Amino acid sequence: MSMRTFIHVEPNLLTAVVTGKFLLKEAQTSFIEVLEAIAQHRLNKVLFDGRELIGRPQTMERFYYSKFAANSLKAYMPRGVAQTTAFAYVLTPAVLDPHRFGETVAVNRGMNVKAFDNVEEAYEWLKVKPARHTQRNSA
Repeated sequence: MSMRTFIHVEPNLLTAVVTGKFLLKEAQTSFIEVLEAIAQHRLNKVLFDGRELIGRPQTMERFYYSKFAANSLKAYMPRGVAQTTAFAYVLTPAVLDPHRFGETVAVNRGMNVKAFDNVEEAYEWLKVKPARHTQRNSA
């Protein structure tokens, strides 16, 4: 099962819903898709909804992904993507590192990024209201 990325654009938020099994190369491709959409729509807030993502990324995969994301963000700056673009990642405990190693790597390289296990906290951090398509039934 490979990763799939579904991008939803709203006036003040880009949401990327990512599903499937985490694979480093596919995660990097997904990030480029998001950067392309940010450049096209001139948005500066991104919710990466990985609640349907499975797998257990290894420490080095977290490092390589985060380094790639920070470098790619810088590469897209000439296309109108701001270094200050806020990226909120919402992940399940299996995918999310409790020590936030990937987040630290990206922040140390200049990204404005934070990882969450709770979508409501991610929206609060982004200072946006939840979108209908990312709300889940509580049944």
